[in-house]
Amino acid sequence: MTGSPYDHDLDRRMANFQPLTPVSFLERAAKVFPERIAIIHGDLRMPYGEFYARCRRMASALREAGIGNGDTVAALLPNIPLMLELHYAAPMIGAVLNTINTRLDAPMVQFILEHGEAKIVFVDTEFSGLLKAALAEMAHPPRVIELRDPEWHEAGSHAAPPVLFTENADTFRTTGKLDAAFSRPADEWEAIALNYTSGTTGNPKGVVYSHRSAYLMCFANSLATDIGRHPVYLWTLPMFHCNGWCFPWALSAVVGTHVCLRHVRANAIFDAIAEHGVTHLCGAPIVMSALLNAKDEDKKPLDHKVKFITAAAPPPESVLAAMTRSGFEVVHVYGLTEVYGPAVVNEWKAEWDELPEAQRAPLMARQGVNYPGLEDLTVLDPETMQPVPWDGQTMGEVMFRGNLVMKGYLKNPKASDEAFAGGWFHSGDLAVMHPDGYIQLKDRSKDIIISGGENISSIEVEEVLFKHPAVMLVAVVARPDEKWGEHPCAFVELRPGAEVSQSEIITYAREHLATFKAPRTVVFGDLPKTSTGKVQKYVLRERAKAL
Repeated sequence: MTGSPYDHDLDRRMANFQPLTPVSFLERAAKVFPERIAIIHGDLRMPYGEFYARCRRMASALREAGIGNGDTVAALLPNIPLMLELHYAAPMIGAVLNTINTRLDAPMVQFILEHGEAKIVFVDTEFSGLLKAALAEMAHPPRVIELRDPEWHEAGSHAAPPVLFTENADTFRTTGKLDAAFSRPADEWEAIALNYTSGTTGNPKGVVYSHRSAYLMCFANSLATDIGRHPVYLWTLPMFHCNGWCFPWALSAVVGTHVCLRHVRANAIFDAIAEHGVTHLCGAPIVMSALLNAKDEDKKPLDHKVKFITAAAPPPESVLAAMTRSGFEVVHVYGLTEVYGPAVVNEWKAEWDELPEAQRAPLMARQGVNYPGLEDLTVLDPETMQPVPWDGQTMGEVMFRGNLVMKGYLKNPKASDEAFAGGWFHSGDLAVMHPDGYIQLKDRSKDIIISGGENISSIEVEEVLFKHPAVMLVAVVARPDEKWGEHPCAFVELRPGAEVSQSEIITYAREHLATFKAPRTVVFGDLPKTSTGKVQKYVLRERAKAL
């Protein structure tokens, strides 16, 4: 049996084959646009030519330090130029970058360093105390390279924290060769990054990313968010979160400018937009709320279109509508660490712009359809693995399949097998499928409240309470109930100066929901949040149990 005539010259084709890696985007940007500004940070203006040379020298320094293919390079850093540099320098020598959440406690940082087998860790002085505590109990701690960022500052502080480690990042870089070249991976499926899940139900799982999928995600993100050429991107999304949704690499593909921001503050965001002409930023709904509720003296009018790409918890319809009125163009995306950040987008249709706000806002709140590059997105019954009806009512589990899905969990074959059972990645998120093929999240499977045998979506209750004029943030969880099994308990963070009683909130909910869905308990106060703005519902569930 002969093969297809199109299969000839296989040897020649393989000789020309180059494994995909997002590092190649920086090489091209530096060659074509060497003088274009790549990074803005305080007074720093670093062009692409210098950025590329800097990354190559850091990669050489890592190699000189004994870091090689498959070794883990950890980073405990905020959104500063060194974090961008490591996104290129580590994979240039085949190492795997592990960016660590700076909001974790010392035991969790210790677990990640040990489980990921980090050989070297870069730390910003602000988090040196955290790292020192994490290393205290380690039998074989990694080598530590510290950086004091000249732009360090914190509201109310007059001095930066003390330097705790002897090796300095700027000095370490000089040990590398100036003319070092980078090498592509031998196999594009090799690991490029290691990201740990939140670990809310135990130790976090290490999600492994590949060069190939990260490369494809850069194109997918650019297309899905319509980011265009030469954008000015403000870093409000932590780079340690899913490698900043792969934007550290994607910005080089479109030769954009990174505007670094150490601390996310409403006034700093408005200042950056006005000073640098920021065109894009990403963040959770909490960042949108901060912008909408900023003091008048901190706000600045937008004289150009600014796209705000939002994910995390489904944004309340009222917040989405308010952002649009404020001049931001909101792009609603959805994803998980296991799918490189967002892999679903609310693909907006022009005809929806003509709808009244009351009809437009519910459409904006939907998560949407699969990214370009993600082959399959569906909602299945997790028991039968059959598709749910496209009726906008029947709930199932969101599942993914394709090139934008992780390789698996590091050193955890059992969890990997469970996650990919039936040939799909199981998200754990519950959703409905609308007749037009757009999905809409209804809850995490563990966040569904079952009261008297009835399923209650916490998101549905939150959507209603968000519309109360006194409510700035709200999270609804289950509280144990002797009669009903459990009932909705609302934790509410009020707008500055607002006053409202528990009974008023409950009455408001009953006016807009079926009675059994309305919360029976309301607790006022600040909500616990992750560094990416997600409300920590597992903390609230424990509080509700203790009430």
